Amino acid sequence: MKTKDCSQYFEKIQHEIHINSAKLVELDQAFGDGDLGISMDQGFTAVNEFVKNCKEEDFGKFFMKISKVFNESAPSSLGTILSFGLMGMAKRLNGIENATLNDFQEAFIAGVDNIKEKTGAKLKDKMIIDSLEPAVSAFGRSDNLKEALHFASEAAKNGMEETTKLIAVHGRAAYHKEKTLGHIDGGAYVSYVIFKAITND
Repeated sequence: MKTKDCSQYFEKIQHEIHINSAKLVELDQAFGDGDLGISMDQGFTAVNEFVKNCKEEDFGKFFMKISKVFNESAPSSLGTILSFGLMGMAKRLNGIENATLNDFQEAFIAGVDNIKEKTGAKLKDKMIIDSLEPAVSAFGRSDNLKEALHFASEAAKNGMEETTKLIAVHGRAAYHKEKTLGHIDGGAYVSYVIFKAITND
């Protein structure tokens, strides 16, 4: 895959985030400031426009630039967290102009690892990692792109739904402790929407 081939995926993500922005606002209003849908919509819209016009062929530089665009356009804690993930991917893909499925699998792992390293987050902390890490792991179950994305999407959905059973330990939601039980984590929902968008189901 070349960097130019990524445009279709970012367009799908932007579309799905946009139509789910009201849902993200609703989820965030429970224990946050309610701007998650707005910031994610702004961030992915900016990234989509950037990718459409980007001529960069090195995947490492490509994702590093996307990370910067997203961080500047989605001023929020999740915006920063996702930027960490994109930075991790960029480091793994540095110097690659024709990426294989295995390259992306390793890049996804590097992205998750960078988020965990930068934030101290781990599974069961009721945040994006609870959907993102299972999705990345499931992606590696197949050497067929369509099938790999299907596995990832299903795992992301399951991980997102499992956050209803968890108590938040990070961010503003952590102040509400047991009250967060029964609620879907907004970040985990974003992860699910991303993988749902790029899965050709």
